[in-house]
Amino acid sequence: MSASSEGEGSGLRVVVAALTGNVLIAVSKLVAAILSGSIATMAEAIHSFADCANQLLLMVGMRRAERPPTNLHPFGHAAESYFWPFLVSILLFVLGSSFAVYEGVHDLIDLSRGAVQEAHGSRLWSYGVLGTSFLFESASFTVAMREMRKTGGKRSLYQSVLHAKDPTIPVVLAEDTAALIGLGIALAAVGMSDVTGWNGFDAIGSILIGIVLGVVAYFLSARTHSLLLGESAGPEDRANITRIVEADPSVVAVRQLLSMHLGPKSVVVALKVELKRDLDLDHIEATIDRIEAAIRAELPHMQYIFVEPDAHYVAQRDSGAPIVTPKTEGR
Repeated sequence: MSASSEGEGSGLRVVVAALTGNVLIAVSKLVAAILSGSIATMAEAIHSFADCANQLLLMVGMRRAERPPTNLHPFGHAAESYFWPFLVSILLFVLGSSFAVYEGVHDLIDLSRGAVQEAHGSRLWSYGVLGTSFLFESASFTVAMREMRKTGGKRSLYQSVLHAKDPTIPVVLAEDTAALIGLGIALAAVGMSDVTGWNGFDAIGSILIGIVLGVVAYFLSARTHSLLLGESAGPEDRANITRIVEADPSVVAVRQLLSMHLGPKSVVVALKVELKRDLDLDHIEATIDRIEAAIRAELPHMQYIFVEPDAHYVAQRDSGAPIVTPKTEGR
């Protein structure tokens, strides 16, 4: 089985694990922020609530992607698996990054005017909750990392995230990474404010958390946007398709292979195949049926396969771009 189709049920497991932890973390951060008066802790609370909303949207997308094809959407609804993570990346920026940066800048402005109030509660609440949250986030991060390495196969972590056709696990992994970095910043900001008595460190921590969230949101939006536009099958899948087709005794060579991911487990494949010249129509039809069956047997996520026999097709050797030689009428 190819790396792109491994661990197909792991996405939901990762999302549920992250959602469970984030609900508990978000509530505890909010209570700590109210009791301690820490802006950095409040920024982390909003971050965790945004993560909860994001994971619910991921689950919505996974459920909607399973709907069967209709007359209006004959290729099914697999693209829902890409739309909702894209929406998540936007919300991560709007709800998380914008709020954290705004609150931090607002507090620094108030501080410069001498209008910032002293923290009205003990910062021990922030220390306790942020430290506990770090442990919970680490557990969620570990689950997401394990599944990411499993689905990535032999690729490096960076290549696995960059070329993943299922964005669910990369989204959760990116969220957890941002959360761990944000928690570290919040702990440092609370500690510096506590030691120096200057609340500006708390505000700066909130701004830095917002910047981290913005960077993660930009990366996720760029990645999911590329998937929405329709990415080709991975090189391993394309090599396997070529191998399967050219193993058929009636096939001379695969002359063109076009593919597009509609969703993580739904791929369209269009082939131009040169067949042996002595085949009649019945043998050509039988060959095409064999090709489709062989591809689906080994690569079940290749759901829509179109095969066109074409003896006049010529591949461009230099650039790799396919061209078609014109057919002469009357031949």
